[in-house]
Amino acid sequence: MNDPHDLAEYCVEFGRGLGAIYVEARYERKVGRGLAYRNGEPVSGGISPLSGIGVRLLVDGNIGFASFDRIEKNLAEEAITAAFKMAKNSRRKEPIDLGEPVANEGKWSVDVKQSLSDVDIDTIMDFAKQMNEQMNGLAQYTMMINPTVTDKFLVTSEGTKLTGHLEHIFMFTLLTAAGDTGSEQKFLDLTRCGGWEQVRETRVVEVLGEEVNRLKRSATQAKAVKELLERPIDIMVGPEVAGIISHENVGHPSEGDRIMGREGAQAGESFWRDLTLGESRVGSDAVTVCEDPTIPNTGGFYLYDDEGVKARKRTLIKNGIINEPLLNREFGVRFGRESNGAARASAFNREPIIRMANTFFEPGDHSFEELVEDVKLGIFMRSFQEWNIDDRRYQSKYTGSEAYLIKDGELTETMVKRPVLETTSVGMLSAVDAVSRDLRFDFPGTCGKSDPMQGVPVYAGGGDVRFRGIRLGGVG
Repeated sequence: MNDPHDLAEYCVEFGRGLGAIYVEARYERKVGRGLAYRNGEPVSGGISPLSGIGVRLLVDGNIGFASFDRIEKNLAEEAITAAFKMAKNSRRKEPIDLGEPVANEGKWSVDVKQSLSDVDIDTIMDFAKQMNEQMNGLAQYTMMINPTVTDKFLVTSEGTKLTGHLEHIFMFTLLTAAGDTGSEQKFLDLTRCGGWEQVRETRVVEVLGEEVNRLKRSATQAKAVKELLERPIDIMVGPEVAGIISHENVGHPSEGDRIMGREGAQAGESFWRDLTLGESRVGSDAVTVCEDPTIPNTGGFYLYDDEGVKARKRTLIKNGIINEPLLNREFGVRFGRESNGAARASAFNREPIIRMANTFFEPGDHSFEELVEDVKLGIFMRSFQEWNIDDRRYQSKYTGSEAYLIKDGELTETMVKRPVLETTSVGMLSAVDAVSRDLRFDFPGTCGKSDPMQGVPVYAGGGDVRFRGIRLGGVG
């Protein structure tokens, strides 16, 4: 049996034959070509193929999971037998219930014009050369480029049969600029989802050059503005900072497994645990934060999750009220709801768990200029250089990278050195009074969770967000 799709279907039959009431088999093939550079010089490169089948079984209210990386029938039977015994011998206090059967069939794919599989290594290296040229003049810089193609096939005993295709150009840089006011450092993720045309269509080379110039200016021109520490001020943040806030202060605490304590010992808990869905207020009326995997060519794009549930937009916070948690099939039942398609696995040898995809502040009805005009004293934090948040996703801190003084309704050219936005999730979201109308995803990232660790691609963003009456944690 050499065909992985045939073997995945056999896995389902074999698991059912052992007595499992539910079986899913997920084949995944992922091929990446990685290049790494330090200060413009190549330091490593290679191809990293990863493929295999992961199998989950539900037996007497317990889940068993196993995987194997060679398309061989005997390995499949050994893995499934081990997963069955694991589930059979478990003694859960609360049996796992996956809810109503899910039976979806179809094919889905990210939009691609020029597949990454068709791009030769010389083209990728020429692109890397252009990227390195943009970073000339920095004190230090590191870059990694990893075009990756992923194919998935999911089959279940309930009748689901889905094939999926994803392509990502993973791009990471670590930039250090030295100047008159000291050094400034920034980790910049430039990941794109789609074919090689994304390099041109999203102006990756130019965007990197612009970010490098901003970091250089910050290291040369940014200064402490003590006036900003004397009293509460207004803070505006760009889509990059809005994105990390939506991801960390809203997305993670909305994860159903965190809320119920399942991730407590691994990735933390959630302050939503003590709140009531549809009733508890955590922000102002201006705050609506959503999650949507279906947006084309975004880092977290998919049309069906790794449990076969059809993806859809999720509204986590609606007009300041917590509205909907992220759920997989198990936790959908535990919340008295159903899955909203949030189950993702980072590879074939990882079990699908509740994950974010693309998280963002829903746009408002203001222009950027209108937000600025109504600020007497404040800052515009366009980007951040570091962040920190506690295990319950409540106490948080964001340190600005590129930030400007706003005074008397005007955005000045005065660069503010490392302003710190430090407050609770509820305090921050309650201080929002307006969001601009332009939705941008300026924060690609890799979100980590669970043990063993699962890193999955995500996007985050929003419009420009204005916070009223925030006391800065520090400047300079």
